[in-house]
Amino acid sequence: MITGIGKCYTDYIMKSPDKILSYWKTEKFTAACVILCGVTFNALSVMFPVFTGKLIDSVDSSTGVAEVARFALLLVAVMGFVQLLRYTKRFHTRRFANKTVMKMRRIVYKNIVNSSVSVLENERVGNLMTRITTDVDLCVEGMRKLMTEIFDTGVLMAAYLAMMLIYDVGITLAAVVFVPVAMFFAEKMKKLVHKTSSDYREAAGSFTGLTYEMIDNAALYRLSGMDEQNAECYAAAAEALARKFIKANIPVGPMEPVYGAVALLGVAAVIFLGVGKVTAGGWSVGDFAAFTAVFVMLADKSSRAARMFNSVQKSRVSWRRIKPYLSVGAAIGRPSMCANGQSVNGRPMVAPTNILHVNGLSFRYDKNGVWIIKDVSFDAKPGEIINITGATASGKSTLALAMLGLYPYEGSVMICGKELRDVPTHERSSMISYMGHDPQLFSGTIYENITLGEKIDVTDVLRDVCFDVDLSTMPDGLDTLTGNSGIRLSGGQQARIALSRALVNKHKIIILDDPFSAVDSKTAAKIKQNLRKNYRESIFIITGEADEKFFDKTIII
Repeated sequence: MITGIGKCYTDYIMKSPDKILSYWKTEKFTAACVILCGVTFNALSVMFPVFTGKLIDSVDSSTGVAEVARFALLLVAVMGFVQLLRYTKRFHTRRFANKTVMKMRRIVYKNIVNSSVSVLENERVGNLMTRITTDVDLCVEGMRKLMTEIFDTGVLMAAYLAMMLIYDVGITLAAVVFVPVAMFFAEKMKKLVHKTSSDYREAAGSFTGLTYEMIDNAALYRLSGMDEQNAECYAAAAEALARKFIKANIPVGPMEPVYGAVALLGVAAVIFLGVGKVTAGGWSVGDFAAFTAVFVMLADKSSRAARMFNSVQKSRVSWRRIKPYLSVGAAIGRPSMCANGQSVNGRPMVAPTNILHVNGLSFRYDKNGVWIIKDVSFDAKPGEIINITGATASGKSTLALAMLGLYPYEGSVMICGKELRDVPTHERSSMISYMGHDPQLFSGTIYENITLGEKIDVTDVLRDVCFDVDLSTMPDGLDTLTGNSGIRLSGGQQARIALSRALVNKHKIIILDDPFSAVDSKTAAKIKQNLRKNYRESIFIITGEADEKFFDKTIII
């Protein structure tokens, strides 16, 4: 589960992922196959009723078994070739859809996880999850249907109409008069489809969020005696979601027969005028059968075209929801800014003595809001341990997050001479590590929680955080499962695993938010000694700690 996370960011770099056409441009061979097979398939499909009519005429005229067999074999050969083209077109269309789903999901996921914390705090988890999963699926399904129906419906309808005009212009015009009426009804449903689909997507996001909340707080609800109450609440939310789902689908699927029935009203003109033409000797029985069959297929395709309009409208709702998260990501794979001997823009760079320079760092949640932190300034060099202290709710944790670039701060945070806000997210993570007040463990092994998919020897770091003794008592060692949010471990063990994650790569800057609150004083003292001794190339910024002797500088906010 973890090993693929680091790789997916580099996949599918696109110039304009927020433009639908760009996904087809990246799959030019697939698009060419779909277009070629689609045009050929639909052009030959109209020959089926023609050959059927000829076959009827050959039987009716008693031309002999050989002639009938010739038409029958020709009909079978044409239809076999047509179905082969149809298979090829659908195969490549589905292949395009599968690839596009992967591309969109990875781009949306990347941009969501790289959003600023202030943006994520204003988003419900359910909405974010439905954007990554359901909205992407619906959007791509709309793209697939549109591409499919352009050929299977649009091109085929044009071919049917052309074939009917060849047979008789007057009867054709009289027969197809109701087809635009069916299209008109479908177009009038557009607003209703958009509204009901939007309502359903919002409800689905809320329901997903409620599900996550129920799972995350299951133990608390059980201990509080809220199980029955929550079950009723969840059932009511599921019922409301089902109602919105039905409302969103009524204007699309069930309306298709209505559109088809309207379009088929022209069959009366076909029968009345067609029979007259057969009687007058203008058509054979086979011609009448072929024309009628073509008209019925045209009417059927018109109902599908009407449904396609509404399906595409549903997809537009999902496209608008995910479009803000479809943007060009930062380039991957640049060298670390603070490594001696590496280069930036082709020039060798030597890390300065003070690699961290903070000047006038300030933050507030909105433009006219109250300042959470104001005018914080300090310098730091490798080996220094900085203490951020202040009263409760003074903004210590907020300052730590701002220095990660997760909040849109004001002022300046210069790292190796480069402004933090201008540094791509992947590059920040290669030089800054962080441990929050909440350990934030996922349901994996101890090793996975520390390394996040990398192959690293964690022996030294576990000794530095005094977890080696704990590990020796665990039968599965590093493969011990932590449980959801680390529930199978004690609070102190969770904190030290999270601390190991922050320390394991020995980054230039290590930010720890109240790292010792769940650790006993004796263990904390030993860990502090190890930090001072074994991480002399790193700058530590630590909040929530009162041991003044341990720090080189103290910043009061």
